[in-house]
Amino acid sequence: MSSSRYLEIMDTTLRDGEQTSGVSFTASEKLTIAQLLLTDVKVDRIEIASARVSDGEFAAVKAITKWAKAKGLLHKVEVLTFVDGDVSVQWMQKAGAKVMNLLTKGSLNHLTHQLKKKPEQHFAEVAAVIALARKKGLECNVYLEDWSNGMRHSREYVFQYLDFLQHQPVKRVMLPDTLGVLIPSEVYEFISSIVQRYPGLHFDFHAHNDYDLGTANVLEGIKAGAHGIHLTINGMGERAGNAPLASAIAVLNDFLPTVKTSVVEKSLYTVSKLVETFSGFRIPVNKPVVGENVFTQTAGIHADGDKKNKLYFSDLMPERFGRQRKYALGKTSGKANIENNLAQLGLHLSDPDLKKVTQRIIELGDRKEVVTQADLPYIISDVLNSNTIEEKVTIENYVLTHSKNLNPSVTLKISIEGELFEEHAQGDGQYDAFMNALKKVYKKRKQELPSLTDYAVRIPPGGKSDALCETVITWSYNGKEFITRGLDSDQTVSAIKATQKMLNQI
Repeated sequence: MSSSRYLEIMDTTLRDGEQTSGVSFTASEKLTIAQLLLTDVKVDRIEIASARVSDGEFAAVKAITKWAKAKGLLHKVEVLTFVDGDVSVQWMQKAGAKVMNLLTKGSLNHLTHQLKKKPEQHFAEVAAVIALARKKGLECNVYLEDWSNGMRHSREYVFQYLDFLQHQPVKRVMLPDTLGVLIPSEVYEFISSIVQRYPGLHFDFHAHNDYDLGTANVLEGIKAGAHGIHLTINGMGERAGNAPLASAIAVLNDFLPTVKTSVVEKSLYTVSKLVETFSGFRIPVNKPVVGENVFTQTAGIHADGDKKNKLYFSDLMPERFGRQRKYALGKTSGKANIENNLAQLGLHLSDPDLKKVTQRIIELGDRKEVVTQADLPYIISDVLNSNTIEEKVTIENYVLTHSKNLNPSVTLKISIEGELFEEHAQGDGQYDAFMNALKKVYKKRKQELPSLTDYAVRIPPGGKSDALCETVITWSYNGKEFITRGLDSDQTVSAIKATQKMLNQI
């Protein structure tokens, strides 16, 4: 292998990723994700749909191909197609797509028991579709479905098929671990043997994550000489999903520096959160690179080490991905954790006072209460009986209305640094109406409010209808994120309490 080489990244979130149980993107959501992937994240190619699936899928493909053609990116947009005579080819033409990924059989087991055909018959049908596609001006890539089991149990068939494909006008041969069954050593052995045997073909590797080996398998596939890899945002996909885009790119950049890609690391978190919102598929808080907690130090000794000589830093720095390091507050917090948070708020405490506050936070953590940075001034005031927290903004009164067939509305009275304001607004829900009224107030003051980036509601397991409800809101302000929370038996009221904390913090 050469000392430096380029690796193609194909993102299949909009096709394979959409096979995540319960996920279905709208046409406009698909277009937005496609645009971000190609223009911000800068992947080389995107696979956006399966041909013939539905009218909605057709509309989405048409919207994406129209945009891509106008931007000169149509050659980067791919669609999964089938060995079905001219049906998929016609669908592609009507949808305006130019690159087809033909799904064929990569194992003798699939060919024999699913299609009930001999290899020669299958190859002839594949050749006919490829010939027709090329005649119509379409570019062809070929998937070898169940290739991993094909290499394990019917390697002669795989080589027979590749012997045939190397003489076909195909641009790429795509090798999927369809059931996510391979271990890294197998991936390396299988791909290296194929790359060496067919030096004239371009091979992509497509990993699934059923044994949680997707990223490890991608790494071995690249080492073995794969020319491209297939990934999805947040590891979305059928069953345990596909190899995740963010993890694979981080591993690749840190452990294979001679292999280059066009992917922009700083854009990975943004697109990850957008896809989380569109899909409703929540990112686990401990998911590498994009999870909420992965750049959060919890242990006090770690925070202390970071402060002294960045002792707990690694190459996996949050700034690479447009993120920031955080220091959690809870029962394992030490003084260093709390000092780091206080410094970010511009607060300083003497050692004796810091010890008292630390002890209170540990007590709250023992009771499994969540403590955020925005809670610190309130805790300090309570523990030290001081006036550290000055409520410059107080929500004096509000009326929330919700009626059938009428938009929810809010009348709000608020005091800001002693000045009273009253506003009325409507919204899509009571809290939305409250925020709209608040925006009117702050517009009068020529002050911009933070944008709400996440909103989570928590009710204790087994909680009844009168249970206390905790609303945790994440805000973005001047390029930084912070969290506030409110507690009340009413969800909207708990959100309003969290919002008042935000108003005082800014």
